Amino acid sequence: MIETGEMEFAPRMISPENTSEDSDIEVTLRPQSLHEYIGQEKVKENLAIYIKAAKLRGEPLDHVLLYGPPGLGKTTLSAIIAHELGVNLRVTTGPAIEKPGDLVSLLTSLSDNDVLFIDEIHRLSRAVEEILYPALEDRVIDIIIGKGPSARSIRMDLKPFTLIGATTRAGQLSAPLRDRFGVIQRLELYSKEQLTDIVRRSAMILGIPCTLDGAAEVAGRARGTPRIANRLLKRVRDFADVMGNGEINQQIASVALGRLEIDELGLDSLDRRMLSMIIRGYGGGPVGLETLASAIGEEAVTIEDVCEPFLMQLGFLGRTPRGRCATKLAYKHLGFKFQDDDNQLAL
Repeated sequence: MIETGEMEFAPRMISPENTSEDSDIEVTLRPQSLHEYIGQEKVKENLAIYIKAAKLRGEPLDHVLLYGPPGLGKTTLSAIIAHELGVNLRVTTGPAIEKPGDLVSLLTSLSDNDVLFIDEIHRLSRAVEEILYPALEDRVIDIIIGKGPSARSIRMDLKPFTLIGATTRAGQLSAPLRDRFGVIQRLELYSKEQLTDIVRRSAMILGIPCTLDGAAEVAGRARGTPRIANRLLKRVRDFADVMGNGEINQQIASVALGRLEIDELGLDSLDRRMLSMIIRGYGGGPVGLETLASAIGEEAVTIEDVCEPFLMQLGFLGRTPRGRCATKLAYKHLGFKFQDDDNQLAL
């Protein structure tokens, strides 16, 4: 399994991180063109213009940086760009390029106008990144031969190419590297309507009977992420085959996702346990991260990187200088009575 984050977390059904099982199904479900790609309309419109202009001029596409939360289709979009340009695609990850020589080997093996895709590009080592600067700017690489006083530098020309970098943490990219990308696009979370279309398309490709309301039920609990939607679709199919006639409808989907402890907004048991602890154990907060992690028996980094981003997007969690606070929306969702006092964050 390709590791795409800084740490490995315990598997969760609604985790946006990639798994080996996801990789197998994503190859089957991956769209081949911008026309087939659902969502990210502004990104698609801009890329369509950049691609057409590059083809008209017979030049490589400018270097592209795609950033945003995991599971939104950055890898898929890079494959589509290469397909639309009619060139080859080479795929690697930041952690896989350990030495400058690894990057040199990749760059020198590219043909004219090929696309090199580096996932989690923010994890490139400093030494590798230094090699990349002249490659991106001047299409050359400098190789040091020998050591000590006899060492000399040789400059090699590269064929025209396009680098597509993808990252979930754009803020960790160094400024010199970020400035060398001519096209920078952020991928946003998907709406329920867009995810419903994605679930229906995936169901059709996989041969799974699925009604419109069944697809909408799965989409509504997918946390705005296509990867999660496709993963839930596979699990709901199991319940439909055993508990029904094989067709996914709203009732079957609701029962299946309830058994998986994923509620109507996409919160799972860990999310609810965390919010409940803040409300019942600490009067709604504020409570420090380490204290909260110890109280629910989870690692602090798991709470910070896996749970908090989505809860904050929903407006269920506030982060103050004194710690984490549950909001009025969180109280309402979990069925607690909200007491507005100085120790709680009210919306």
